[in-house]
Amino acid sequence: MTTAQIGARTARLDGIEMHYDLHGEGEPLVLLHGFTGTSGDWGHVFDLAELGRTYTVIAPDLRGHGRSTSPGAPFTIRQCALDVLALLDQLGVTRYRAVGLSFGANVLLHMATQQPDRVESMILVAATPYFPEQARALMRAFSDAPRSAEEWAAMRGRHELGDEQILALWRQPRHFAESYDDMSFTPPYLSTITARTMIVNGDRDPFYPVELSLEMYRAIPRACLWILPNGGHGPIFGEWRAQFASAALAFLRGEQGEPAEVRA
Repeated sequence: MTTAQIGARTARLDGIEMHYDLHGEGEPLVLLHGFTGTSGDWGHVFDLAELGRTYTVIAPDLRGHGRSTSPGAPFTIRQCALDVLALLDQLGVTRYRAVGLSFGANVLLHMATQQPDRVESMILVAATPYFPEQARALMRAFSDAPRSAEEWAAMRGRHELGDEQILALWRQPRHFAESYDDMSFTPPYLSTITARTMIVNGDRDPFYPVELSLEMYRAIPRACLWILPNGGHGPIFGEWRAQFASAALAFLRGEQGEPAEVRA
């Protein structure tokens, strides 16, 4: 895909309609947002106009988010990966770079293990090989929490398919918490990833402790690791934005991140 294409589009995939933003010219770059986020979140991380001068940017609303449907919710992260791969098939994309945040990074882990030859390089922000108990407890609490009028207003501004869609999203983390086979990436399985991989997280992440990032770093053959001091879950917005965007773009260009030949 090398021709400039601009605009918001909808793809009819297997059982869902997926909204996605497509713009720019160059090699494909897939951006996968976090849970309860949308494709528009990436405008708070990158200068998308500038990014489009180098890459064809493909930023979907993942299943059940934004303007993408999710019939028969709840869903699995594995299914979300199949959705994105089907979208790339429909667009004729065979090889791509990618950045994923949290939920989107976990989707990307599935993509990179299901079809490793397609991923040239990827950045995993706040990913995990499996859900530790501390994450499961937070997920259950999230699903059970009462919602304020302000929270409803914020969600209605992001997710456009009605209140049932929002309620389904708020219930979804409990299903994640109760699953033990959706996110279950052992080191041997992670070792099948062939993409250059940057693993990013904060050392104050309440969901995924640093040890899990280190576990992925040791298992993925061409990985580099960046832990941000005093950073929380997915530190790429606000005060972290400029630093992350600069490092991420340098990595995607291949200017940094190649691992040493021997890793302790």
